Amino acid sequence: MIELGGRLYRVPVRRIAVFCVDGCAPEYLDLALADGLMPRLRGALDAGGFAARGRGQMPSFTNPNNLSIVTGLPPSGHGISGNFYLDLAASPAGAEVPMNEPRFLRAPTIFERLEQAGVRTLCVTAKDKLRALLGAVQDPRSPRPTSVSAEKAHEQSIPELGGRSILDAVGRPNPGIYDWDVSHYAMEMALALHEPLGARVVYVSLTDYVQHKEPPRGPLSDRFLARFDVLLGAFLDAGFVCGITADHGMNDKTAPDGSPQVRYLDDLLEAAGVAGFRVILPITDPYVVHHGALGSYATVYLPPAARTRAAAALAAVPGIEAVLTREEAAARFSLPADRIGDLVVLGDQGTVLGKSAAYHDLSAVQRGLRSHGGLHEQEVPIMVTRPLDGPVSGTLSNADIFDLVLNRVA
Repeated sequence: MIELGGRLYRVPVRRIAVFCVDGCAPEYLDLALADGLMPRLRGALDAGGFAARGRGQMPSFTNPNNLSIVTGLPPSGHGISGNFYLDLAASPAGAEVPMNEPRFLRAPTIFERLEQAGVRTLCVTAKDKLRALLGAVQDPRSPRPTSVSAEKAHEQSIPELGGRSILDAVGRPNPGIYDWDVSHYAMEMALALHEPLGARVVYVSLTDYVQHKEPPRGPLSDRFLARFDVLLGAFLDAGFVCGITADHGMNDKTAPDGSPQVRYLDDLLEAAGVAGFRVILPITDPYVVHHGALGSYATVYLPPAARTRAAAALAAVPGIEAVLTREEAAARFSLPADRIGDLVVLGDQGTVLGKSAAYHDLSAVQRGLRSHGGLHEQEVPIMVTRPLDGPVSGTLSNADIFDLVLNRVA
């Protein structure tokens, strides 16, 4: 057994693969299964596999949820509060930085614990921004998990390939990060690399470009999920027990004229006469074609005397669903209080939050915006391709997926 975040996990004797299907609201899989696009997943479920709807973490962004999946902890435990945050320790004014570096992680991952137990692990992420976090170790003496990305596969290598490149092992060049097929390439990497590495546990984190661009039953979405199912079948044929979940869902965030439905917090606060504030958009990452740095969750830093006025002004704006103090948000969403603003602002199901109209380049999302970050993108699928050893009680979260595949498979 290994211990992680207060839970005990069995050391696996079989091959285990867990997939985080980025941006995959449960409807994507439900409708694809109903339409007959995923026969391998349907066969596994009909043979007794497990399927449920669970909850992701808040904010419903990539980094905090992936780290909850691989640590079994909420953001308050692992410390990753968003894709991006204000590092107040960096300078007197603070520095706005991506939360991609291992120094931000406050807990070990399951891969570190398994490597310490002598189990080889492999992490493959479509987005390179997750690679260092997934391969991080808290104990410098610990063996490191192998962590690679599809985005930068042409720049990476692993000694176990004996001089061959990752691209040679997969058998084709890696697609660009805005290619519909880059997530499948991450899966192909895992299939090609697990055997040379002797990896018994594999984690594959996909990217949500397709989900940002199309709803369930969109032509590209259907094509994406059909290809996912073919590759899932390859994992099943290789003897893997597979778990499937998501980091967050996705919703349409467009105004009636087709433009993004945005509330610009800088402009709103200035109009309300609030001074000395700083708005942080934790969805921010390098992949602006996905979302234009617009999501349904934001934090605001401001002087104590201005907080009540700012909260009241924002709460009165249509499309803003909630305005919470730091303490309220940390308690309600299990967030690290030292890594969020004085206020946490949530957009409703159809609204995203920005800084100012002048700040954002919306050219990549003018024809319709689908995004995430708020309460309405928390619902995620939780599936296991084998029967469990008994009923599951209570509401599951994506942080439970490794518990299911390691501890509960019959």
